[in-house]
Formats: sequence, C-alpha cells, structure tokens
Amino acid sequence: MSELLRNTALTVPLLSWAVAQFLKAVYHLVTQRKLDMRLLISAGGMPSSHSAFVSSLATAIGLREGLGSSAFAICVVFASVVMYDAAGVRRAASRQASILNRILDELFSGQPLSEERLWELIGHTPIQVVVGATLGVVLTWLLIGR
Repeated sequence: MSELLRNTALTVPLLSWAVAQFLKAVYHLVTQRKLDMRLLISAGGMPSSHSAFVSSLATAIGLREGLGSSAFAICVVFASVVMYDAAGVRRAASRQASILNRILDELFSGQPLSEERLWELIGHTPIQVVVGATLGVVLTWLLIGR
C-alpha cells in the first residue's frame, strides 16, 4: 500500500481531480451565491475535473518516462479522447437534458404529475475543459516537475 501511495503518477492526478472538484463548488458559490455540495462529486461544471485528471496523468508520465515514451503517447491519446468527449458528446447530452426538462416544465405545469428531472450538468464547455487541463498540468508540474 505504501508503494501505491508513493506513486506520483497516480496520487498527483487524483489530487488534481480533487482540487478541481473542490474548485467547482467554490466557483459555483462565487458565481451563483449558493453552496451546492453535490458539486464535490458531480460531473460537469467549471473546471473540468476529468480534464484535470487526465492532463495531470499525461504530464506526470511525460515527466517520469520522457516525452518520447510510448507511455506518454498513450496518455496523451487517452487525455485527448476524454477531453473531446467531455466537451463534445457529454456537452450534447447536457443540452438535450436541458431541452427535455423545459418540455416537461411546459407540458406538466400546474398538474400534480410526478416529474423525473434529468441531470443537466454532465458535460463541459470548451473553456471548462481548457481550465481543467491547465489546472492538471500546472499542479503536476508544481508537485513533481521541479
């Protein structure tokens, strides 16, 4: 277990993810003036914790194994797919959830029907992905790149 905890290629990306999740709640508190504790474990929002995690992993592997290594190449491809998905496919699903929720609001307004709301905050805008990725790279560089 102690060897696992000393593995900075694992612990630093996990820390980057946790910092991004915490910053989501702080960002929401500052911009919306509401504390939403669900943001500590949810997907979506500013910054992208998925992007922070995978960019931190790629940076850690690049620093440890070298930018020319196969492991770094795999991490960069993996990070690119995750970030594309966060800003693309998952963002589209967020928009669809928002539209479906508006349809439910209009369709069932004033009626005592049980409505199951869809979670709208599952994707990211490109800026949320960029900020998350930057957070992951910077934290990793600060913690193990020196």
